[in-house]
Amino acid sequence: MPKPAQEKSVQEKSAQDKSSKDMSKDLSQGGYAVVVDGQVKTEFKTKEGAQNGARDLKRRFPMLQIKVYDVASRQEQEIELARG
Repeated sequence: MPKPAQEKSVQEKSAQDKSSKDMSKDLSQGGYAVVVDGQVKTEFKTKEGAQNGARDLKRRFPMLQIKVYDVASRQEQEIELARG
């Protein structure tokens, strides 16, 4: 029996919240990570390296949700394609 749309979205949201909280546990003490659709894919030592990798990935696969996660500050930056 299919679940109601609202129930499903609440479960998906709680799973995303949990994954972002646990993300810093999975990474080393510092650095940056490229996060694709809520999953850590690649770690970088520098912010520039992570941003360059994320932008390249977003250009190749624009439908994916791609973010750069800063381990030290526990903040994410979503990568968007430049409009022009």
